[in-house]
Amino acid sequence: MERAVSTMRFTVVDDEGTISFVGPVHGLKVLAAACSRRPADHRALLTLAGAFDTDLAHQVRQGLTAFDDINHSGYDRQSSRRTLNGDEETGHPFRVIDERSRRRSLEPARAGVVVFNLIARRIVQVQNSYAELERRGRGRVRRNGKPTRALYHYELPADWTIVP
Repeated sequence: MERAVSTMRFTVVDDEGTISFVGPVHGLKVLAAACSRRPADHRALLTLAGAFDTDLAHQVRQGLTAFDDINHSGYDRQSSRRTLNGDEETGHPFRVIDERSRRRSLEPARAGVVVFNLIARRIVQVQNSYAELERRGRGRVRRNGKPTRALYHYELPADWTIVP
């Protein structure tokens, strides 16, 4: 039997708005490593994250595309509810479009919720029961959902802060 992967909610704020998704806890380091390369927006963040975990980046992009397709022709409350529904394990990536989705973007998954504010260059660990995020770290590169032997290293630039 396969061991269940612990999950965390990741919320990303940029000049275009806010996106949110649930992913495996190792995504915390993946996204921190991507931030160390100074992404301009969530698209650049996901591209950079893809170098460390191809599946995570792909799944988030795919989920956002589905969300955009559903909501493209104007705000549809019923479609938005379907997109935002689901438990923490199967919650789909979404954009914050109203107060309900804003609240959802701050709801923790099993291991918590972390906000990556690309505008303020700040990582806010709203709730994190997984592991303390360090300014410098390393992780294992993942391909096809599996860890490889390759490691990546990162160090957040001096103008980035991690709270608490």
